[in-house]
Amino acid sequence: MAPTNSLRRTGVALLAATTLVALPAVGAGTGALAAVAAENGSRTWHGGWAASPQPPTAPFAPNWSEQGFFDHTVRQVVRVSTGGTRARIELSNRYGTTPLRIAGATVARTDEGASVQPGSVRRLTFGRERSVTIPAGGTVHSDGVPLEVAALQSVTVTLYLAEPTGPATFHSFASASSYRADGDHRYDRGGAAFEETSDSWYFLSGVEVSGGPAARRDAVVTFGDSITDGVGSGIDADNRYPDELAERFAAAGEPRGVLNHGIGGNQVTNDTVWAGEKGVTRFKLDALSEPNVGTVVVLEGINDFGGNGWQGFPGGPTPEVSVEQLVEGHRSLIRQAHAKGIKVIGATLTPVKGSFYYTPVNEAKREAFNHWVRTSGEYDAVADFDRALADPADPDRILPAYDSGDHLHPGDAGYRAMAEALDLDAF
Repeated sequence: MAPTNSLRRTGVALLAATTLVALPAVGAGTGALAAVAAENGSRTWHGGWAASPQPPTAPFAPNWSEQGFFDHTVRQVVRVSTGGTRARIELSNRYGTTPLRIAGATVARTDEGASVQPGSVRRLTFGRERSVTIPAGGTVHSDGVPLEVAALQSVTVTLYLAEPTGPATFHSFASASSYRADGDHRYDRGGAAFEETSDSWYFLSGVEVSGGPAARRDAVVTFGDSITDGVGSGIDADNRYPDELAERFAAAGEPRGVLNHGIGGNQVTNDTVWAGEKGVTRFKLDALSEPNVGTVVVLEGINDFGGNGWQGFPGGPTPEVSVEQLVEGHRSLIRQAHAKGIKVIGATLTPVKGSFYYTPVNEAKREAFNHWVRTSGEYDAVADFDRALADPADPDRILPAYDSGDHLHPGDAGYRAMAEALDLDAF
């Protein structure tokens, strides 16, 4: 779903379907490769943080994706939802057209802004090598490193990109600050060299942890569009609804991986020129590829209805989608999840009255689709986000206290209400 004009945001371009490839570092020896393969194949790794890769573009505001990087250090701060004693990262070149060389990388516990905690910087390797080349369309995991990190603690991942990268695979609506410096500053404790900022993530698509509580197949993936992505929430506040859900699990004494695979503007049934492959295609690549997932929450479809009539949709309006077509798309997601033994929770579409998506036709479609979610029994459980956010005096509209201001995206209080509406026993 489209961002508000008041938010600093970035976008993405037309997607080319590719296959994820996990590979070791170029030049690693046979023994090292065997050891790394054993570690990377272990079921002991759990997703701590994730973001869906997107192709480079900038439909709303400038960002670093289209130009890419050359002799730059990029420092990115993310909060993990579950802790451990070891950590590794996932890097994606899914939408790169040429091989991507990472000259070096580190991970550390975050201090403030672009600075990191003393003594916490860990050099990352890839197949025991300090650098790695990721082929076009590929994905790589680093080797694991010892790093004590608690649930809901932020970690800082720093990449040094010595050679021209070309346009960068990224995630546009981060609701978080990333930092850039000229030259190699991957081991810097302070943040003084990082004079540029962006509201997107670049190449980084996951942080995984191990060595924490006993492994359970209980990670949660939240899948959807900008309301899952967190558009409308505060920058660097970690107040998206998946963040608030992770806080509820932690407060209950049972922290879990909560992995956010929302993409602002994404649709279930249509590819778009800036918001990615349709959900029925990317579901396998993003949601179902995460380790130890037990449940997926699906909130998606308002862009399928609204993208057809809104002339401001980047790239132009998308094909009209009927309620029946959207239901069939959701049935595909349910089948894909169940085929892997994963529980899937369906969410009702939230109110849009007063927004640029609102028309009587779109409202009738939204209400019909929500009726199917609530009554069909096809989802394993239902998250009624519509009723959680609705104004009791005007149920087609978001309660003003929950509205970010565009009558479409919740603000921080709205995202908190969404998380509180979820029944933890359903997971």
